[in-house]
Amino acid sequence: MNKNKTKTIVILGMMTALLLLFSFTPIGTIPVGPLSITLNIIPIAIAAIALGPVGGLVIGSVFGILSFLQCFGIGIPSGMGATLVSINPVLAFIQRFVPRALDGLLIGLIHKELSKKIGGKASFITGFCSAFFNTAFFMSTLVLLFGKTDYVQGLFEKFGQQYTFTGTILFICAFVGINAVVEMVTSTIISGGVGAALYGAHILPIEKD
Repeated sequence: MNKNKTKTIVILGMMTALLLLFSFTPIGTIPVGPLSITLNIIPIAIAAIALGPVGGLVIGSVFGILSFLQCFGIGIPSGMGATLVSINPVLAFIQRFVPRALDGLLIGLIHKELSKKIGGKASFITGFCSAFFNTAFFMSTLVLLFGKTDYVQGLFEKFGQQYTFTGTILFICAFVGINAVVEMVTSTIISGGVGAALYGAHILPIEKD
């Protein structure tokens, strides 16, 4: 049991350190217009693969906090985040934190169930879901919490869409575009590869006493 606790602490520590590296250096963020291609979703996926929903939730929450700090220029600055904070800092925190925490929790649950049936192959699906959920939740909360603000309405107009259900779906797809596709492919390959390697090395699954 102590061995398992040590593994858990080590994995959480490594993924937190990786998130800090990604958040405070240009390594983890590739700016593209108002959005950016981020590698921060990969540590969340790996934590979810290795430690299940609790691990995913913890590292997802760390990412959420770091993402909110970026709104204040701490780490890699976020222009969108700074604008949202100026509009409503409480809603900005929710929009930055909740999607990442929820992402980690859900992909942990997904991997936990899938790994019982397909083993290490579940890691690739988990990596894909990490990127997909992160984008879906982030954009959904943006529209839900800030959709009626002049800032987001201006973004809708920029992409030639109206604030309707169909218009919102088209806006999200146009807004994230290739960014989301690249993130999904990258997260699927890297997270899946790491997960498969951990299973191959018999580090996973971590036995529970």
